[in-house]
Amino acid sequence: MKQATMQRLEYDRIKTSVSECAFSYLGKRHAASMLPITDIRTIRIRLNETNEAMQLIRHGASVPIPSLEGMEHILHLLGTGYLFSEHDFAHLAQFIRSCSQFIKYMNSKADAAPTVSAYASSMYGMESLLSEIEKCIYAGRVTDNASKELAKIRKKIAVTEERIKRKLDALTSRHRSIMQENMISQRGGRYVLPIKKEFRKQVKGSVLDESGSGQTVYVEPAEIVSLQFDQSANMAEESKEEMKVLGELTTLAESYNRELNINTETVGVLDFLLAKAKYAMTLDAVPVELNLDGIIEIRGARHPFMAHTMVPLDFSIGEGYSSLIITGPNTGGKTMALKSVGLLTLMVQSGLLVPVLEDSRMAVFEKIEVDIGDGQSIEHALSTFSAHVRNMISILETAGSSTLILIDEMASGTDPGEGVGLSIALLEEFHRRKATVVATTHFSEIKHFAEHTPGFQNARMEFDTETLQPLYRLRIGEAGESYAYAIALKLGMWNRIIERSQAISAGRTSQNTQKSSVIPPVFDDEEAVIAPSVTKQEKPKHPVQTRPFALGDSVFVGYLNRTGIVCKTEDERGNVEILIQGQKLIINKKRLALHIAATELYPDDYDLDIVLETKENRKKRKILGRKHVPGLIIETPPED
Repeated sequence: MKQATMQRLEYDRIKTSVSECAFSYLGKRHAASMLPITDIRTIRIRLNETNEAMQLIRHGASVPIPSLEGMEHILHLLGTGYLFSEHDFAHLAQFIRSCSQFIKYMNSKADAAPTVSAYASSMYGMESLLSEIEKCIYAGRVTDNASKELAKIRKKIAVTEERIKRKLDALTSRHRSIMQENMISQRGGRYVLPIKKEFRKQVKGSVLDESGSGQTVYVEPAEIVSLQFDQSANMAEESKEEMKVLGELTTLAESYNRELNINTETVGVLDFLLAKAKYAMTLDAVPVELNLDGIIEIRGARHPFMAHTMVPLDFSIGEGYSSLIITGPNTGGKTMALKSVGLLTLMVQSGLLVPVLEDSRMAVFEKIEVDIGDGQSIEHALSTFSAHVRNMISILETAGSSTLILIDEMASGTDPGEGVGLSIALLEEFHRRKATVVATTHFSEIKHFAEHTPGFQNARMEFDTETLQPLYRLRIGEAGESYAYAIALKLGMWNRIIERSQAISAGRTSQNTQKSSVIPPVFDDEEAVIAPSVTKQEKPKHPVQTRPFALGDSVFVGYLNRTGIVCKTEDERGNVEILIQGQKLIINKKRLALHIAATELYPDDYDLDIVLETKENRKKRKILGRKHVPGLIIETPPED
């Protein structure tokens, strides 16, 4: 999937929400790297796993997922020669213990959650490693039983410590009167007596420190110097022996490198799986049926970020029509419906349950293309229309039968006539490629096109005409209105402005109805066909063309809603050169319909070159065209 597609549909917010439901660093990492997949078999497995995990949480106690605290550090340094500390082994022991508990728990849930419990069956207990750690490490310290030598050394330390304390007690009693405080202190790990400075010479020993005020000196009595040296030697031996024990434990842990990595990775995957399940529970989400036929049929759908405030959406496409044109007023929910379909599709293809009603169906697409938002860039100096066109070109390069295309506000940002023509041509091309298309628009021409074209369907967002409030419900099979006049009137627009606007619109509508009719698309695998005109009772104005177009024929270009004159007959590719309003356009014959044949337009002795002349003889052409050829429909521009 394109990064731009996921960005416009706010897929990253879904990943963040799932990540927040994970406990471990690996679970959060899996959520952060989550991406939609396109293999339908894999997606079904992922959805089933997530559903199982959700049922496990919903109907059971809290799942005892092992803690990965400290494990990232351990696994990173395992096998590098690093000597692990007592603190590291405490984390390792806790991880192994919790893994054993988790394996037992998941074994008991094998019937209720066979897929999820299968993950735990690949984990290792590592009882021997745990037993050795527990024997050697307790409460963050190497135990006396870690080795016989360490036990002997610590016994010597205890005896020496007792001898030092007895000596100190005797010295304290003897020098109590000259001590600043009736307590023993330590300086640099050695015992000292706090003696008043003026009585320093009464105590044999070395001054190791003095107070900040200089009133107290800290003296190491000579009677305990040798004992303290012995104790320092004993403690050095102890530290050496502890390092030896930790080294042996580190070597043992390294022999379990593979098992530790498998357990850690499995815990990360299960944590991610449970995070998806927890997120699904916050949305009241359910699994859906999948297909590769482009069929989307969802009921009661809610956008994940508006799950509890949005009016549920009923949406369907793919059976009878593959292109849906949604119309309706601004703020009526068209864009939200578009985004909901796109984001829910991304979620399903990521193995996430979605907030819809049971028995909903969703299609799996290889590509999802979107044109939502104008994408205008000050940095790249792109106008709104230019951004739309670039998006369309990008979509045209890759669109195919397994592509979902979402387009918001077709024909916006440019001249409505040209924008409508371009939009209809794009819709025809997407349909020819068998893509699934959902588009929103305000333009009646696109609605009429969808109404009379096979494979297309209209839909509208419902609107309360009494209160002038959008109802946010999608009704498929009907075209909607923008209700611009009603909304403007409600907001305070003057009545005479509204009345004048309605009169202008009515005049333009009448003029368009007299001049043109709707021409259906022509696809590569179809013959040229003419659909009924805009009004269902009106018969087609332009019959099916059965002969090649002749020079001088007046033809109708449906997607431009214009008539023109054939000034060059078709080439080997079927392209015809048409003169329209003084401009020559190359148009394929499949997009043309005969309006008036040249034999009916011109007398036998009439010179067609005069009609087809350009700038030099405009005045002459104008006179001839209007005086001698009354039936000729040519829009002649004024003189320069």
